Amino acid sequence: METQQLHRGRLIDHIQLVVADLDACRRFYTAVFDTLGIPIAGSGDDYLWADELFISTVDSEAAAGKLTGYHHLAFQAKDRAMVDQFYEAGLAAGGIDNGAPGERPYHPGYYGAFLLDPAGNNIEAVYHGPARKSADSVLIEFEM
Repeated sequence: METQQLHRGRLIDHIQLVVADLDACRRFYTAVFDTLGIPIAGSGDDYLWADELFISTVDSEAAAGKLTGYHHLAFQAKDRAMVDQFYEAGLAAGGIDNGAPGERPYHPGYYGAFLLDPAGNNIEAVYHGPARKSADSVLIEFEM
């Protein structure tokens, strides 16, 4: 029997974005995820996914024939340099500036950058400042 492993956070199991231009989104997300150390876990002609994020075309079996609306997604960065790299890579891959890297007033140490992805979603990378995590992720194993 094959065992599959998934790493998950505590709140979100998965999010799906249904987009009109998957190729543009594939270039954008591959570039920004590369800077954040998140691999593209799977892809096909009408979808791609990484961690908890699934992106598909409107005609994908999982899309129900409708584009999703505007979303704000914030991805965790390990440090300020990673936020800066996310921003630069995203711009180079077709993202649109929606807030250059810098400190934000949300709480002391909050350092973020914002880009609009090719589908118009507000995508952020954030570093919350020095902190200790109990684990990098939650590991889920199940037999298939």
